Amino acid sequence: MPTPAEVLRAVADPVRLAVLGHAATGPVDVDALAASLGVATRDVLSAVGRLRGIGLLRDDLALDTGALRQLGAALPSAEPPSAGALAGPWTDEEGEVLARFFSGDRLHTIPTNRNKRLVVLERLAQEFELGVRYQERQVNFTLQLFHPDYAALRRYLVDEGFLTRADGVYWRTGGRVDQLR
Repeated sequence: MPTPAEVLRAVADPVRLAVLGHAATGPVDVDALAASLGVATRDVLSAVGRLRGIGLLRDDLALDTGALRQLGAALPSAEPPSAGALAGPWTDEEGEVLARFFSGDRLHTIPTNRNKRLVVLERLAQEFELGVRYQERQVNFTLQLFHPDYAALRRYLVDEGFLTRADGVYWRTGGRVDQLR
C-alpha cells in the first residue's frame, strides 16, 4: 500500500484527478472520459495505469474504496514530511537558499539572483519525471502548486535547460537524477 504522500503525488495531475473523480461514481469509460477532457485516450490510459499501480483503481476501473479506507487509517500515524520542499539531496548552502525562498511547499518569492534562482529551479525540476512528456497545462498545474506565477517559472525552467519544449510538449532535460519522490 502506498503512503499518503505517494498517493497525493500520484493524484496531483489533472488527468489522474479526473479519472479518480469519475471512478468514484463507477467504472471509468476511458474513451468517453478522454473525449470529455479533450485529451488523448493514451493520456487517460496512462493515468488509469498509474492509479491502478498504486491501488486506487480496481481491475474494473472503479474506485477501490477499501484502499481509501486503508489510506485514511494510515493518516493519523503517517509522519509529516520533515522539511517539505527542502527534503532531498541538497548541500547546506542549497538548503539555506531553499529555506529562504520556500515556506513549507510554497515558493513565496522567485529569486532575482540567478545563482539562487538556479537552486530553486533545480528543486522544481525534481517534480518532473525523467522520460515523461508533459502538456503545457500539466506543467502549469504542477508549477502553480508552488507559486502563482507559473508562467515565469516555466520560462525559467526552459531558459536554464531544466525542461525542453517542442510543439507545446515539455520534458525534463536537466537537473539532478536523484529524484525527491
